[in-house]
Amino acid sequence: MKAKFEKPVQIEEGDTFKVVLSKYGALALDKQENLSNFIGETVGDLDIEKGTISFEDNEFPIQILGFYTDELKHWSWAWDNEDIFGPDLIQSAVQMKAIGDEFDIPEFSSPILNANFDDCHALSMVTIAFLGMDGYYAVSEEGIDIFVAIKSDLIEEDNSVQKFRNTFTTFQQNFKVYPKIAFESYTKLKGYIHKPQEDFAVAKIGESRIIVGFTERGNVTHIQMFLEED
Repeated sequence: MKAKFEKPVQIEEGDTFKVVLSKYGALALDKQENLSNFIGETVGDLDIEKGTISFEDNEFPIQILGFYTDELKHWSWAWDNEDIFGPDLIQSAVQMKAIGDEFDIPEFSSPILNANFDDCHALSMVTIAFLGMDGYYAVSEEGIDIFVAIKSDLIEEDNSVQKFRNTFTTFQQNFKVYPKIAFESYTKLKGYIHKPQEDFAVAKIGESRIIVGFTERGNVTHIQMFLEED
């Protein structure tokens, strides 16, 4: 059931990267799970000259987001490497730089970041969810890991209530985020109805419900699922 909301999910003045990850990360994890189900154990074959990545017989156009150098522990944004990748493959990265400049978020506007591998995943997650991509993939090439964004109608969505609950649970447990913001944003970005109360919030998914309890600081106390009866 889709719905319109008075306050859509968006990046706002004063948002830190942690807030932005809280807003968009659960949806990105949702998309990554869909991609993982589609490609299985297949290893991606990146062709930068063609601007594609292939998983056996499935070939997708890509956008290059950036690359990680483990030796230096650096993330480098693709927008700062047009001479390597060319202008066509870095358009998504350029869009994120514009967001970083507009809202003063250095994680998007700094060409090189001190980072670990998990940080690279977080940057890629925000990017694909914010830009409406369908997933990202990291390819190891000559000592670096190149992160590319994928958009394809072939990747099927799993919109089950169980998937929603499990994805939110995994996200808030494994990422340093604000769970209350994450639950509201994930609910709205999926097009479901979000109903906040004093110490809990409800996601209405058709006639089913996900109820999440929160402490005063916004941490999760419990998650309940009530499925629509057949």
